[in-house]
Order: sequence, then structure tokens, then C-alpha cells
Amino acid sequence: MDERALTDLFTFSLFVRLAVCFLGGLVVGYGYFRALRETARLLVKGGEPLRALALTLGRISLLTTGFFLAVLLGGFALLAALAGVLCAKSFVLREAKEIQT
Repeated sequence: MDERALTDLFTFSLFVRLAVCFLGGLVVGYGYFRALRETARLLVKGGEPLRALALTLGRISLLTTGFFLAVLLGGFALLAALAGVLCAKSFVLREAKEIQT
């Protein structure tokens, strides 16, 4: 058996690929929205503008890379990754509401 076949995600079932993309979307989305919150905090509090710029470029690159990897696995995988990102958004918003109250 070829070692490439062992690491190829296409050999896994659709259910496994969708689960991996959903979990990857959760991780990418959580990182994206936490970086967004930190960027907003830096801009409002008058923090370092270069750090805010670096966070912005980093979070956009993270999201783009995550979606690019998901699209290589197909349309359903991309939708699963998007669902993960949206769930992560709700987690971060819920976390922010708990901090404010």
C-alpha cells in the first residue's frame, strides 16, 4: 500500500471528512473571532496600530487558508467548515456577553 493513500483525506468516508472540516472550522473560527475582538479592543483603547494590523492580516490569512483547504475536499466540506466558523462565532459572542455581565 502506498504511504500517500494513508494520509489522503479522500480515502476517508464523507462523514469523517465533514466532521474534520466542521472541527477545523470551529478552530479557525474561534481564532478568527478572538483575534477580531482583540483588534477591536486595541483600536478602541488606543493600542499599538501595528499589532492591530498584524492581527487583521493574520486572521484574514487564517480564514482564507482554512476555507481553501476545505474547498479542496468539496462543496459539502466547505459548508461544514462554514458551519463550524458560525458556531465558533456564537461561542465567542456568548463568551463576550458573559464577560460584560
